[in-house]
Amino acid sequence: MRSALIVGTGLIGTSVALALRAGGTATHLRDADPSAARTAEALGAGTTEAPRGRVDLAVLAVPPAQVAPVLRSLQQQGVARFYTDVAGVKSLPHREARALGCDLASVVGGHPLAGGERSGPLTARADLFEGRPWVLVPGGPAGTPALNCALELVARCGATPVLLDADAHDRAMALVSHAPHLVSSLVAARLLDVDAAVLRLAGEGLRDLTRIADGSPALWSDVLAANAGPVASALYAIAADVLEAADSLRELDQDGGGEKVRLREESRLNTALQRGVDGRSVIPGRYGVPEAACPAVEVAVGDSPGELARLLADVAAVGCNIEDLELEHSTDQQEGRVRVFVARERAYGLAAELRLRSWPVLGLPAAASRAS
Repeated sequence: MRSALIVGTGLIGTSVALALRAGGTATHLRDADPSAARTAEALGAGTTEAPRGRVDLAVLAVPPAQVAPVLRSLQQQGVARFYTDVAGVKSLPHREARALGCDLASVVGGHPLAGGERSGPLTARADLFEGRPWVLVPGGPAGTPALNCALELVARCGATPVLLDADAHDRAMALVSHAPHLVSSLVAARLLDVDAAVLRLAGEGLRDLTRIADGSPALWSDVLAANAGPVASALYAIAADVLEAADSLRELDQDGGGEKVRLREESRLNTALQRGVDGRSVIPGRYGVPEAACPAVEVAVGDSPGELARLLADVAAVGCNIEDLELEHSTDQQEGRVRVFVARERAYGLAAELRLRSWPVLGLPAAASRAS
């Protein structure tokens, strides 16, 4: 791929441009907001100068509702040989592009499953897609030039291609991304009516649950509207589970049915909670392996310069590879908690070694017990 045009220089578009530039592709940048394109240019993502001829690939990093009209405009101008997009919804853009008379033979829908809560070119980085899935929705059979070009884009960004049809992609994203984001936002919104004194009791559980609510409302409302049917189906299923749990809690609160009712409703709640544990356990962790394969050793670290570096140095001295790291700090305490994720078979030994080095190890998950 010798040349590319990136239309939309937010987090995803600019990250694609940076990755392509690192591989030697001549990258041109375009955005409805010229200042965003200039910012991406200043970051080394490419040039805001228009290409002198037809580029090999145009990447449409625009909201789902804009994909089809932008695609039609670019095709009418003859901007590129092939086209792809990075929208989080695939069925709507495909239907609209067909209705607008776009040449679908030159188009491969795409969706890199990477990003963050923050948007804009300043949040971009060239390695954003490393090891991440990148869904491609071909308009034709395997081996077509358009699909080959899209596959080259994915490879240059360091991602892993996953081929799906548009409807299957949208149903999957409703379940694993879109509905969870809306649920997180709804939970976070309930906090607006809570006293500040109560909010001081919030722990990492609430922060984890509401973290993804800190996304762009404009961007997410576009995504949700574009995938409205599958998201609504996912929400109705979640709502049914929520109402069932609420019914059990109401029965326990009224306490009018005696011991038999109490045992029944507690059993129903336990089943719901266990299904949650089981459901979370099947989510792939880093490198596609289950999270249980990389449990965390939790260590208390003092709030003073150099303490974290000393901990990491001791982990390295033990000869243990860190798979991931989480930091938790409270403004009310003079220490933080560091979770060091390692291979399951190394967790118990690492905890023992750190204790020998006077680190206060707070605990291990069950998966890392000596019995495992």
